[in-house]
Amino acid sequence: MRKSVLNNNRGFTLIEIMVVVVILGILAGIVVPRLLERPEEARRTKAAVQIKSLEEALGLYKLDTGFYPGTEQTLQALVSKPEIGRVPNKYREGGYLSKIPLDPWGSDYVYLSPGVHGDFDIISYGADGEPGGEGKNADIQSWDIE
Repeated sequence: MRKSVLNNNRGFTLIEIMVVVVILGILAGIVVPRLLERPEEARRTKAAVQIKSLEEALGLYKLDTGFYPGTEQTLQALVSKPEIGRVPNKYREGGYLSKIPLDPWGSDYVYLSPGVHGDFDIISYGADGEPGGEGKNADIQSWDIE
């Protein structure tokens, strides 16, 4: 009786292995494209978080000085005291940020003050670096972020 139990051990047939390979191929075809979209989604989220951080630093700048830096002063006014345009009398020693980040695609953020949509506008032009666009090329704008 013991001998018959050992002889009944079966391995996988070629058909069973092929079915598993086909199923894995189908799953990979569905999952891999979704995983490839994630880095772009992460970049867009990072841009929104950086814009929010810049907005907070601008708020502190205004709290100390009474006004936002002008467009000509750029966001660099958050790192070092501006020497052009409206120069603040009260400026926090050491600035408001240690450096201005580039957007996740390696470009500078666009800063307008006064802005078209508020006291100031901050914009990242997305993956293509050009105004407008759709999908991964769509702009990330301070007035659209909640």
